[in-house]
Amino acid sequence: QVQLVESGGGLVQAGGSLRLSCAASGSIFSINTMGWYRQAPGKQRELVARITSGGSTNYADSVKGRFTISRDNAKNTVYLQMNSLKPEDTAVYYCNADVWAKVARGHNLEDYWGQGTQVTVSS
Repeated sequence: QVQLVESGGGLVQAGGSLRLSCAASGSIFSINTMGWYRQAPGKQRELVARITSGGSTNYADSVKGRFTISRDNAKNTVYLQMNSLKPEDTAVYYCNADVWAKVARGHNLEDYWGQGTQVTVSS
């Protein structure tokens, strides 16, 4: 079993910054892509940013130039630095990881989600 635990959400004024962290733990052999998604009230969950194990990244157009995703493979942790926050960034942010999980006879590639962390940006 693998767990993803997020931290770093909160309330911030427009123009401010927050840094989210997501640590994966459990029966992990390796982790492929890690990413951040968000879901605002009444809207579908959307991709914010993701990063491969090799460090390649991609971002939603709405956050390019403001958000930076990074990861520490040794710690199985992904980060999201969010700068110049806007009220429209308000959402629950979820961590996602594609994990090669250890099983009895080898490894399985499985998709995991964190519990979500609230980010609220006031105007």
